[in-house]
Amino acid sequence: MRRFFIFVAVAVLGALALQAGVRDDFKAHPKMSANNYQAYPDTVLPAITAAPEGYEPFFINHYGRHGSRWLINEKKYTYPLQMLEKGERNGKLTRRGQEVLNILRQVHEASRGRLGELSDIGAEQHQRIARRMYQNFPQVFKDGAPIVARSTVVIRCILSMQNEVDVLASLNPRLRITTDASQATMYYMNYSDSVVKPLRTSKKGLVDSCMKKWINPKGMLKKLFNDQKFARDSIDDARKMMVYLMEVTGNMQSHHQFEKVNLYDLFSADDIYSVWRYNNAFWYINSGETPLTQCRVDYMEANLLRNFIEDADKATTDNDRTPGASLRFGHESVVLPLCCLMGLNGADYRTTDLGNLDKYWQTYKFFPMAANIQFVYFRKAGSDDILMLPLLNEHEATLPVPTDVAPYYHWSDVRDYFIDKLSRQPIITTTK
Repeated sequence: MRRFFIFVAVAVLGALALQAGVRDDFKAHPKMSANNYQAYPDTVLPAITAAPEGYEPFFINHYGRHGSRWLINEKKYTYPLQMLEKGERNGKLTRRGQEVLNILRQVHEASRGRLGELSDIGAEQHQRIARRMYQNFPQVFKDGAPIVARSTVVIRCILSMQNEVDVLASLNPRLRITTDASQATMYYMNYSDSVVKPLRTSKKGLVDSCMKKWINPKGMLKKLFNDQKFARDSIDDARKMMVYLMEVTGNMQSHHQFEKVNLYDLFSADDIYSVWRYNNAFWYINSGETPLTQCRVDYMEANLLRNFIEDADKATTDNDRTPGASLRFGHESVVLPLCCLMGLNGADYRTTDLGNLDKYWQTYKFFPMAANIQFVYFRKAGSDDILMLPLLNEHEATLPVPTDVAPYYHWSDVRDYFIDKLSRQPIITTTK
């Protein structure tokens, strides 16, 4: 019995430590809590571990998210603004509330005609990523190397692609770069899986319950309104207002015009954590490999993973041994389930317990703006053994595959794992 209590105590302390780690991250860097609105964190990137002796890079398999953008849904700008305007008309705003309203008006005005578009910072993110890719793996970008770049048909993704290939072309004008954005490739670039939508919809009530349980807007309302009874009676949905206002706040890091505007003082540390926690659960239901959706949602990227394998097969069996890269540009709604399907950095974590999900699975570690997966392939003269280095956001990543050359993997082992994983796609007969 004593051993049981010791085990429980250790487990509890471990869980608390994991939760504290997330809170510490947000305390040091509040903008990390912005989930998919976090700007690409490339201020300090680690050095790449040298390949085993004799191995050189020759091919890169890549999928990247578009860079920082304007919000897509205009209501996220207008709803908090409209609720504060009610307070302004009735003289119920605090001094800070009036300041926030004025800021929101400026942000909304700047967003007109630009919903969902790539921002200035978003373009710069991709320029820097391309430059580092070239510097880290120059052998891939030799004269005449074919660089095949594809984008979804969405303009922010097309412009992200263009910013990367423009830099690559400037660094070596003798690269053979082709670009494409077509409905013909959307079946793997951003597949619309008919099975996934009802699975997600079936758990909407569960996600909504997380908002009701975890998000408490009272502290925020006190900072914005001088009459709390008025706030309670006049705001249609204070929780939604809080979520939207925090998303606007988090997305200000996407624009040079607003990146120094700070509205995080409106939220306590618990507020920031609870809104992130709700969004974390939302993204897990919508992208994760969870029994809550029959472990099927991440298989929406099966076509994309097959395309990774096909392009790698072509590159690794090419008789003329020409280097090159396969670059794809799309969305976070693809990057995250692809990470889960691949098992990158434990993204394939399975649980039905959303209450403890935040301790073991955190969105901000996977898909900031301009998030990217790079599989870099290495070969050695006289050897048929191809090594592969997986990178997630330019950090060395792990896969659920044994390796004796970590952080590198034998591509044949990874390929076998992926093919086996694809063969085990769950068959869904009914939506629970």
